[in-house]
Amino acid sequence: MSAYACEPNKGSEPGVGWNWAREMSRWHDVWLLTRANNQPTIEAALRPGDSANLHWVYFDLPPWARFWKKGGRGIQAYYYLWQLAAWRVGARLQRQIGFDLLHHVTFGKYWVPSCLSFLPVKSLLGPLGGGESTPRALAGSFSRRGVWFERKRNLVRAVAGWDPVLRATLRRASLLAATTEESRQVLESLGAVRVVVEPQCGVTGEELEFFGRFPLRAERPFRLISIGRLLHWKGFHLGLEAFAKFQRACPESEYWIVSSGPEAEALKRLAAELGVASRVTFWGRLPTLAEVYDKLAQADVLVHPAVHEAFGNVCLEALAAGRPLICLDAGGPALQVTEQCGFKAPVGSRKQAVEGMTEAMERLYRDPELRLRMGAAARARARTEFHWTHKAERMNALYEAVCGTLE
Repeated sequence: MSAYACEPNKGSEPGVGWNWAREMSRWHDVWLLTRANNQPTIEAALRPGDSANLHWVYFDLPPWARFWKKGGRGIQAYYYLWQLAAWRVGARLQRQIGFDLLHHVTFGKYWVPSCLSFLPVKSLLGPLGGGESTPRALAGSFSRRGVWFERKRNLVRAVAGWDPVLRATLRRASLLAATTEESRQVLESLGAVRVVVEPQCGVTGEELEFFGRFPLRAERPFRLISIGRLLHWKGFHLGLEAFAKFQRACPESEYWIVSSGPEAEALKRLAAELGVASRVTFWGRLPTLAEVYDKLAQADVLVHPAVHEAFGNVCLEALAAGRPLICLDAGGPALQVTEQCGFKAPVGSRKQAVEGMTEAMERLYRDPELRLRMGAAARARARTEFHWTHKAERMNALYEAVCGTLE
């Protein structure tokens, strides 16, 4: 298993690598290749009762090469070089051990190839995301910074599509898992033959127990919350527009926005222009995760209008906490939501997206019993569909399919 990002007690990519490794070692002898930089936190978290089937292999580029790893672009360059160099480590291990399957886990983006897939062994890549794009009707809603970011992102993906190493990697893979339907379509367009959809993140039993203790709210003020870096593609400007329309009809309400980012000042100006600045609280970046979760516990509904996102772990945390979710009908968040536990606003136009979220807010405001039913359904969905144990069972079935039917 290849997991460049792999650390315990973390969300996003590090948590994905950690949980896939631990879960799959329940059935298989797993050799996990990850960065040497992750070794201290991994070994500090290991307990005597942990699986004996999980073997850790730590590898990093030599110190002289680490000057690449500076800033966001530096991390991407370093990751690409790490993937190239990791092939030699994998080849040595293959000669010593002889693997039945290679599973590439993190980073979970399709456009940087895992060169380990060139080893003479069957391979499963993913879940891989990054194929999610901004719905065309919403692209004009971004700030100038956001427009340039989207152009650059689209250019990077277009150039990556011409990378012969990437295309060879995808063609060689026995099976690929895509985070969303959008990513599945991109992978197939680049030559992947067998692709299934499997959401990227999951929730542990401990997390379900923790979020399960959050009481369901039915009192006023009705409180909406958004949590995440204040980036243009998170769509919080659309959330503010929807809230402004909603708040005029339902005044006993407020909107909390948690975290910081480059769009913070623009969002504050927008709240003032929309006339809801007094009803919107920008909490900024809170010092601890416990404080973030405390804010979630005090809210009724999570609003997460991201325009392109492979998953959105905060959405899963909200479901586990029994908070209905309002999102756009796009990307990973839309896979998490059903009509029993939330609302997906259409993305055919900016007006549709805003009005869809406004209507969802109003329905939840006026019907406390609906909120409670949806909250209970949200918890049930987190437990049955996204518990890491159940995700691992689905992944194990894919392992067996690759190693069995492709003999």
